Amino acid sequence: MRCGLYIVDVDEPLPDRCRVHAWRPSIDGVSEVFHARIVDYGYPPHSHDTWTLLIVDNGAISYDLDKRHCAAFGQTVAILPPGVTHDGKPAPGAGGFTKRVLYLEATFLPEALIGAAVDQTNIDDPVLRRELVSFHHHLVDADDPIGAETSLTLIADRVIRHLGTDPNGVPEPETGIAHQLRALLDAGTTSPITLTDAASLLDRSKPHLIRSFTESFGIAPHAYIIAKRVEVARKLLLEGMPTSEAAVTAGFYDQSHLTRHFKRHTSLAPAQYAASGRRPSPG
Repeated sequence: MRCGLYIVDVDEPLPDRCRVHAWRPSIDGVSEVFHARIVDYGYPPHSHDTWTLLIVDNGAISYDLDKRHCAAFGQTVAILPPGVTHDGKPAPGAGGFTKRVLYLEATFLPEALIGAAVDQTNIDDPVLRRELVSFHHHLVDADDPIGAETSLTLIADRVIRHLGTDPNGVPEPETGIAHQLRALLDAGTTSPITLTDAASLLDRSKPHLIRSFTESFGIAPHAYIIAKRVEVARKLLLEGMPTSEAAVTAGFYDQSHLTRHFKRHTSLAPAQYAASGRRPSPG
């Protein structure tokens, strides 16, 4: 049977205690997302035609990569390059593992980094892990595409910095470009331009856009547009618009998406905020 990107021998079915959830999101560069809880099972030797970025939430994984003994656990990020044979099983004494995996297109990272990824399959980088966790949250919660784009861009930038240098160098942030990007975001607060389109229009890379914007305004493009949308929702709620309608009108995916960000920005749920919108009585 086919399990995610794995080809599993039909004579060796996954035990009942194993759980797998795999899907293909509509985000450029991502081939598949794979969440799994694996107990008492070992993957046979195989390879992918994609880059594999793996984080372990519980337990530990033991695997051989290109005949090297490796392990993934704790806060590390495991990076497995395309075309390199590996297996995978619970590490001795771990009892199993829970993992979240991104399979990224082979062209997502430079081919020249494959050798470095074999030599340095595990990366201890809290920032990289945090961005991976954020990206998975964007995918599961059906968050704003620009949020997923931002996380994925920062992930690629971080990996390249660990495994090698960007062949194009890392240009200094540009204030002018930051203001141009802000103008593009302001022009479509409720349905903003994607980073991919902005990069094409401004003739800059997505990492450079994010660095320039964050350096100039002290906030990432995604966080900026979320804050702008919350401001739109606040006005709509005080005008009496129902929360579900205000959420979509302001550009949020749905009411729960609005509620999560609204509470973070105002300390109140949207309904509570709307109910507060009455002039206090004198005295």
